[in-house]
Amino acid sequence: MLKMLLIVSAGSFVGGGLRFLVTRFIQNRIEMSLPLGTLVVNLVGCLLIGLFFGLYERGNLLDNNLRLFLTVGICGGFTTFSTFASENVQLLRDANIFNVALYVSITLVGGFLAVWLGQAIIKSI
Repeated sequence: MLKMLLIVSAGSFVGGGLRFLVTRFIQNRIEMSLPLGTLVVNLVGCLLIGLFFGLYERGNLLDNNLRLFLTVGICGGFTTFSTFASENVQLLRDANIFNVALYVSITLVGGFLAVWLGQAIIKSI
């Protein structure tokens, strides 16, 4: 368990650093009203996690430790949206439409409400 934790932690360190660098690079060069750096990171993270899981499913081209490092570690540190998207694709593969709708709805609405609540709590202190 400790070995897996260290593998994921190392990947998260790399992914978080990459997220910072990529987001900064894009937002310092392209002026937009959208948070383009975050959008790019989320979409690239989704592509990467799809590629990594595809390689793993194809015939164990990645061992479990490398899969953990790349998907949970790097992609998780780069963006948690990639994991969210990957989990929903798996639910869709299992033809679990209700759970996809439920998971997406609760995540988006609950996430917005949680951010609002956190800010409201701090403002009230």
